[in-house]
Amino acid sequence: MWAYRLLWCLVLVAISWVARVAESPASPASDDPAWEVSHIARSVQPGEVVLLTVRPPQPLERLQAQGLGTTFSFFPYGPEGEEKAWKGLVGIDLDVLPGNHELNLLGTQSEGGQVSASYILAVKSKRFPTRTLTVEENYVNPPAEELARIQREGQRVASIFEAVSPDRLWDESFLRPVPGPPTSNFGKRSIFNGQPRSPHGGMDFRAGEGTPVKAPNTGKVVLAANLYFAGNVVILDHGLGLYSYFAHLSRITASEGELVSKGAVVGHVGATGRVTGPHLHWSLRLSGARVDPLSLVAVLSGNQR
Repeated sequence: MWAYRLLWCLVLVAISWVARVAESPASPASDDPAWEVSHIARSVQPGEVVLLTVRPPQPLERLQAQGLGTTFSFFPYGPEGEEKAWKGLVGIDLDVLPGNHELNLLGTQSEGGQVSASYILAVKSKRFPTRTLTVEENYVNPPAEELARIQREGQRVASIFEAVSPDRLWDESFLRPVPGPPTSNFGKRSIFNGQPRSPHGGMDFRAGEGTPVKAPNTGKVVLAANLYFAGNVVILDHGLGLYSYFAHLSRITASEGELVSKGAVVGHVGATGRVTGPHLHWSLRLSGARVDPLSLVAVLSGNQR
């Protein structure tokens, strides 16, 4: 009798275990169980930065993720010589539609072999507000003689953002370049003098004229120039496709080609270009994706060695 009771208890335990497994939510990990993949993010929505951690089943020399219309570069993570994981920043552009988006993880081994897995990001919808601004008319409908300059500058900036430097220059968390609070949310749809324009692809911060603008992390100065719409601009290449763009500066103190460290002053706040008053505009591009700078600050806080 005792043996029958013991067998019946074991059957009940097994049934309970199967029921719990069946009710558990599906894991968002890769389709290959040998790959361990996870992510952290402030939210998974357009304009957000997602930090992925990948532990492949074998050592790799290189790892990339293809998806969301672009390619993102990863870097080895762990003690020197004992790297067992890879990390990568993934940017969800403003125009990404909600739904499940597949990231194809492509790894290269030391002998040149290729391994792969996939990971799903479930992007949720986000509604951005609209802002209405009044600026000088020549910044809404530029005179004909300025059109060639505007086109030339746009092409130059676009070519910078398309390049992906192979080395990661940034480390650990990112700083805010000025101490003031944000005054205009990322992604706002803009109407200038009654005419719709592109969404606000950066973040504006309150700061008085002449306030020092500090590099949020180590980067190479790839542009230090005056642009028609953005005024005095500094662009920093942080490596692996990540760029900081500072606009409307009153003065530029960094030089093109210079490597600046985190906290170094690259310019001063001003009101040059298409503005309504002094402030700092800070944009980020991550492998071409327009992302909220404060999303990057939040994701990297406390998550890097």
